[in-house]
Amino acid sequence: MVNVGIIGLGYWGPNLLRNLYTNSRCGRIVMCDSDPARAERMRSRYPDLYCTPDCGEVFGDDGLDAVVVATGVSSHYPLARRALEAGKHVFVEKPFAASVVEAEELVELGRRLKLVTMVGHTFMFSPPVIKTKEIIDSGELGEIYFITASRVNLGLHQKDVSVIWDLAPHDFSMLFYWLGEEPSSVSAFGHAYVLEGIPDVAFINLAFPSGSTGNVQVAWLAPSKLRRTVIVGSSKMLVYDDTEPIEKVKIYDKGVEVIEPETFGEYQLTYRTGDILSPKLSTDEPLAAEMEEFLASIEEGRKPRSSGEEGLSVVRALEMAERSLRNTTF
Repeated sequence: MVNVGIIGLGYWGPNLLRNLYTNSRCGRIVMCDSDPARAERMRSRYPDLYCTPDCGEVFGDDGLDAVVVATGVSSHYPLARRALEAGKHVFVEKPFAASVVEAEELVELGRRLKLVTMVGHTFMFSPPVIKTKEIIDSGELGEIYFITASRVNLGLHQKDVSVIWDLAPHDFSMLFYWLGEEPSSVSAFGHAYVLEGIPDVAFINLAFPSGSTGNVQVAWLAPSKLRRTVIVGSSKMLVYDDTEPIEKVKIYDKGVEVIEPETFGEYQLTYRTGDILSPKLSTDEPLAAEMEEFLASIEEGRKPRSSGEEGLSVVRALEMAERSLRNTTF
């Protein structure tokens, strides 16, 4: 069994804690948060768990095998580094770190110390995302032409990071997972409408070595919540809508074909419209699968699906997008 310390019991930490608590691979759990109110809420919910306001106790506890970091982005690197230096495997909520330099250091440190580094890209453990990966890998969609994704809602505005660092990690991690590659170039434009200096809407373009392209729209300013991705292939098209209650993935047998010209200068296009199929999806909870992957990777001594290296690739794209956004005025 794996003994775990979890630092950060605010917005997302309690969800991770709940899944650690119910996982049979997890042994002793130590909770940590400097906010007395948060700590008290978790103490009342888990009276059998020890809670401390000092993260130093977590790093200094020789009985703990791993640390889960669920704090603000700026503290990801220092906390994860201290955990690794203390000889503990580490799970860090997205994004993995606040810069490429920080992410590279964490990956290299984990590799050198032979410790698991994992990042909280929860959508990589979501049944619709996994099914989409299976469909792409099967070749059913054909060559992937382009992917468009929209992730917008009204709020929550962050005070320390732009909308790119807050929302884009989800779509970047999915795109890289589906395509099996990082983008060769990333550009973005957007604007800060509500809080000066904090962009709240961005449109990001990505180009991949394989020839596929991507466009990701992220915003904190929208009348309704939208989580929709369209994948266009040479054979078929796929729509993944995470807001759909049941049929989250739909495959469209639609496409266009060029008929070889019989005479010079002549060409014709044939448009195909066929069936729409919605595959059956499992009902596994992504967070439960994510925590299972972290604990299993530690016990089995293997690299997790959303490894530190995968987290680094996302941070690299985020940094490129943010740099492009800051250099563009709209």
